[in-house]
Amino acid sequence: MFEYDNEIVESLLSENKDFERLYNKHGDLKQRVEQANAGVEPIDDLSLEQLKKEKLLLKDRLASLIQDYRRVHI
Repeated sequence: MFEYDNEIVESLLSENKDFERLYNKHGDLKQRVEQANAGVEPIDDLSLEQLKKEKLLLKDRLASLIQDYRRVHI
């Protein structure tokens, strides 16, 4: 995630607790979705779609925080 913004992500992870919390929650959701898709974590289709939507919302929020950082620092 955000491969092109590694330096910004690292800075935000060390400087911004909200970003860190969102980043970690996104990682947890990503892992749950991957496990559900692999059949490791049994989950119904509706719950899986909810997880995917929540993960996408977090990714959008993280992207917004990265964009804000870029505007201020670059």
